[in-house]
Parts: sequence; structure tokens; C-alpha cells
Amino acid sequence: MSPLRLILLAAVVLSLNSHAVAAGPRALPDGQRPNDLRLQAPKDLDGYFPFQPPESKEAWDRRASQVRQRILVSQGLWPMPTKTDLKAQIYGRIDRGDYTVEKVHFESAPGFLVTGNLYRPKKAAGGKAPGVLFAHGHWADARLSQATDSELRNEIATGQERFVEGGKSRFQSMCVQLARMGCVVWQWDMLGDSDSQQLSRQLVHSFAKQRPEMNTTENWGLFSPQAETHLQSIMGLQTWNAVRSLDFLLELPEVDPQRVAITGASGGGTQTMLLAAIDPRISLSFPAVMVSTAMQGGCTCENASLLRVGTGNVEFAGLFAPKPQGMTTADDWTKEMSTKGFPELKRLYGLLGAPNQVMLQRGEHFPHNYNAVSRAAFYNWINRHFHLGQQEPVLERDYTVSTRAELSVWDAEHPAPKAADPEFERALLKLWSGDSDQQLENLASGSPDQYRQVLKAGWDVVLDARDPAPSGSVAWVLKDKLDRGSWIQMTGLLRNGSRHEEIPVVFCHPKQWNNKTVVWLTSVGKSGLYAADGSLIPAVQKLVDGGSTVVGLDLLHQGESSVDGQPLTRTPRVKNPRESAAYTFGYNPAVFTHRVHDVLTAVQYIRGHEKPSSQVSLVALDATAPIAAAARAQSGKALDRVALHLGEFRFGRVLDLHSPDFLPGGAKYGDVDGLITLGQSELQRLNAPDATAAATWVLR
Repeated sequence: MSPLRLILLAAVVLSLNSHAVAAGPRALPDGQRPNDLRLQAPKDLDGYFPFQPPESKEAWDRRASQVRQRILVSQGLWPMPTKTDLKAQIYGRIDRGDYTVEKVHFESAPGFLVTGNLYRPKKAAGGKAPGVLFAHGHWADARLSQATDSELRNEIATGQERFVEGGKSRFQSMCVQLARMGCVVWQWDMLGDSDSQQLSRQLVHSFAKQRPEMNTTENWGLFSPQAETHLQSIMGLQTWNAVRSLDFLLELPEVDPQRVAITGASGGGTQTMLLAAIDPRISLSFPAVMVSTAMQGGCTCENASLLRVGTGNVEFAGLFAPKPQGMTTADDWTKEMSTKGFPELKRLYGLLGAPNQVMLQRGEHFPHNYNAVSRAAFYNWINRHFHLGQQEPVLERDYTVSTRAELSVWDAEHPAPKAADPEFERALLKLWSGDSDQQLENLASGSPDQYRQVLKAGWDVVLDARDPAPSGSVAWVLKDKLDRGSWIQMTGLLRNGSRHEEIPVVFCHPKQWNNKTVVWLTSVGKSGLYAADGSLIPAVQKLVDGGSTVVGLDLLHQGESSVDGQPLTRTPRVKNPRESAAYTFGYNPAVFTHRVHDVLTAVQYIRGHEKPSSQVSLVALDATAPIAAAARAQSGKALDRVALHLGEFRFGRVLDLHSPDFLPGGAKYGDVDGLITLGQSELQRLNAPDATAAATWVLR
């Protein structure tokens, strides 16, 4: 928590009562924490990510829409960035007899260059040619690299490659064979690889430690808290480059827009899955050695905050159903795919009436790569579905491997841009966030209803919106009941059985109840309702005297949910030592999000009680005010009134990835003002943390 927030918290606590805050009543014995699944170690990329297809097509359609939206939001592609002129340059043509190779670069965004090679058949079979996007994975210098003699001999001996010449580059082998089959093939560089050096390989694929100079509220850099709150990531940039690569391919007049495939192995398999999931223009997908219920992708370029919360790579692959999709396994994290993951995909395809549109090429005897056997499986798959007329099984023929000089896009006439330029990095992120902000501003002024829809879709992912718990699954477990004269103090747990969560709660219930309930949040949990002598603080006492029930909660990591009752200052992290937020928040909701869910669980219980309240209000006057704003935005009409004091808080000003206030995506959709826009309940936004004023307003 920032020093400013700590100062504000101290001031608010003092304003609530002139005396120290009491410990408050406990629901559990001293030293015991709730039996809450969220208090366990957070999930990481090496966890288990099973996929269970729904029972009906309608259920899958709903689920697929939610997961697809999660991908778009996590990649910073909601709303989709403005597509500017690609300014594509195609040059350096090499004629190989039955195919050609050309050098290409284009701008996926102004000044942001995508580099690669374009392979075209010399003689098309008539009509338009299929297009293929080939995304390479984490092989250093992949597009320009060649195997050493010893590496190649081993690959030939083990059946991974067939030719002494063509076997030097599996990346060229794929492109050449597809061009010979009549396809137009675009192979582009991952960021930080081969000719794409505007962002360095170390930054893109090996980022390990936060850079203080990039952690600023203006002109920030990648991996900073500000980049994360604006949903800017290396993975998002790579996904955008894939979208623009598809745009480039479809701008070629000879390419058939009805027959466009994407394939890639390892990190290229990750790119394949994501583009196929979000872009309906792809008609065939073949992610190699990546679809798995096990490891989800270890590189910083394969991880983004919010991406795999409650989902994983097998489900991502499922988003392409029922269109034709193949995949491969190797002696790696995919080796159990035939029994864990693929049967479920097969069942999903069957549910959608296309059981034969998905296939698995097993290769557990091979290492992690895109070898000749795996490539042949792709050739047969695309030949069959794109009706290329090749005799099966399709076999590669040898070819002349192109040199680095022949393939590299940079030369005297086409000079390379400055490499690893921190000012370019800052400018790119500024351009990215500025475009998103402008789009939202235009919607807000021109189409308010659409603006709200865009905001809601974004915030639903950021806050991990979930359906209410099944009826009866949120139970009240009474632990202690005390008669306080005109009111009754009841302490216990709200137990959400469907999610294995427990929230310590106190109900301050007047004997002459007016059917109104107020949930009062404080930074210290339910003990914040009490003064040092055990009496209620004046504002809460005023509400109880007026006939309203007041509810205090120990949100996750507060009060009895905390370690030794101490305030949380550093949120839990996965064991990965690299300081990229995505390794934790790509798989787990933020603490802030969990706390919002706690509030919503309490409101759901209150609304569903056998003696329902006629009015449910929420008050938050300290560091919990953003939580209240988020709960209001997510609660629909379940809350009637909300009083809060936000002060100067903004998610985009949080400078610490470990802060409980840190929220990936929190600044992307209007920050706290965007949350305020979405709320449906009456709102009292106080200029000062005036507890008496808040109590008076909710009582009226």
C-alpha cells in the first residue's frame, strides 16, 4: 500500500472515532482463519487446467462468448484498436522455380513494424489461393536460423527431418512445401526475434525485474503497474500483430478469404490458438505442441493478466469448434493430451455436430518442435479441408535453403529502426492507451448506451463477474449471539459452499427493525464498526438506533481472514521469481476482485434471506471505497443506495504491483469513474469521509 493511502487510512479511522478501534467480536477462535479456498497458494502456469464441455450447444455458446471476451479484454483488444494503414512494403523477390520468396515489413500501428517473409506459388491452380499464417515459437532467431551439422544429423537419425539441405530450417520447410501446394504463406517474427528488434528479446521473452524508470503515472513502460492497469502487455502486442498479419494476408488480391489457416508450434501454437479464437476470418487452425491441460506457456510473451482466470488452453482451442482444427503432442507438457484434453475437445465437436473436424497427431517420442512428421500431419489436414488435390500422405520435397541475407528485411534501402529504444516503448504504449481512451470518449458522447455496453463487457472481465451462487449455497453459520439491549449482536460466517469461501461477519440487528440493512465496509474489517470500549462507533449506532441492521465484513485478508490480524500490504504471489504481474494475475483474480466478490456474496445473502430487507445500502468511506464502487457496478439492482468517499484514488495511480489496490485492467475502462457510470443504485459521493453524513443519507 502506498504511503499516501496509509496516511488516508489513518485519517479516516480517526475520523470515524476519536478513540482507537476495538478488536471487535470474533467468529472463530484466536489464531484460526476461515476455511477459505482463496487462502491457499495461488494457481500458476504449471497447474492443472481441465476442460469440461457443457451439456448443450446453448450452454456452450454462452460460455464461449464469455471466454472469447476474456481473451479480447486481456489482450488489450476491447475495444479493438484503430486499424491504421499498414504501409506494407514487399521487395527482394527470390525466384525458386515453383515458388517465390519476398521480404516484407508493415506497420501494425504507426511506427510499429512487423517483419517477415512472404512465400507464393509461381503457378496457382486456378482461382484464388489459400492463405496460411505461420507463427514460429521460441526458437532463437527462428525465421533466419539454420541447424548446425550435428543438430541436423541427430534430427535425421531420429526421424525428425529427412533432408540434408532442406532439413536445415524447419521454418523454411513449412513455408516452401505449402507454397508448392498452392498456398500463399506469411511467416512473421515474434517480437524480439530475427528482424523485429524495436523491443529487445530480453524485454520480450526474459523480463525478470521491474524497472523503476518505467514505473510512472505518465509515459510508463511494459510490465509496469500502469501498463497492467491499462491491459498493455507483450502478449497483447503479439496478438495484435497476428490480427494485422491476417489483415495483410487478406489484402493480397490472390488470397481466398474463405480459405485462411494459421499454424505454429510452442509459442507459435499459443498465438495460433488465440487468433483462431477471436478472429472469425480464420477457417482452419493447427496449434502444435501447445494445447494441454498442463503447463500453459512459460514465457512472458505467452502470459497476460486476466487471460486464464477460470479457463485454459484446451478451452481456448475449443473456441474454434466446429471449424477444422488439428494439434500435435511431443515429449513435453502435451504428452497426456490424448487422455486429458483431447477426448473433451472431441466431445465438444460432437456436441456441435462435427466430430471429425478435430484431430490429434501424437508424437510423444519426439522432442518439443515442429518436425517433419508433425508438418506432414498439417499438410494432410489442410489438403483435405482446403481441397488442394495433393496425393496423401503429402510428403515434403527437398529445396534450396535461403540464406540470412536473402531473408532479412533490412538492407541499405530499407534500414532497420532503432533497436531496444525505451522512448519507442513509451511512445507505443502512449499511442495504444490514447487510442483506447479516444474510442471510449467518442462512444460516451455519441452513443451512451453502446458506451455502457463496452464498459460493462470490459469491467465484467476485469472484476471476474460471475453468476450468483446457486440458491441456498450461501449459508449463515451463527457462532455467537449477544443481547446488547436495544439490539442483538450476531457473529458468524457467511459460507459460500459452491465456491468454498468463508467470510467472517457481524450483524448488528435492532430489536425494532425497519426492514433496512446497511453493509458498512472499513479497511480493518468488521472491527471498524466498534470503538475501543466495545461500543459501536457513533454513525453505526445512529443507524441501529434508527432501526437499520448494520453488517460488518472481514473481506479476504482482513480481520480474521488476515495473518495475525495484520493489514495486508503485499498480496500473494506465485513462486515464479520473475516480476511480471501476469504470472500471478493471469491465473488468479486480484485481492481487490475477491473483496468485491465478498461484498456481493453478503448482498446476495441479505437479499435472499427469509426475511428480506426492503432496502439494502452500502457504505465505504476509507480505502474500501473503490471496492464499494466496483460492487455497486456489479450488483445490478441488488443495492438501493451506496455512500462512499473515493477521494483522489485512481487505479491508474497505483505504483506497486504488490498493493491490495492493484487491479489489472482497473484504468482501462474509465478507472473509478467508469465504475460509477455502470452503477444502478442511488449514489452519494461524499467529498469527505463523513460517517455521520453517510448514515443520515442512508437512513432517509
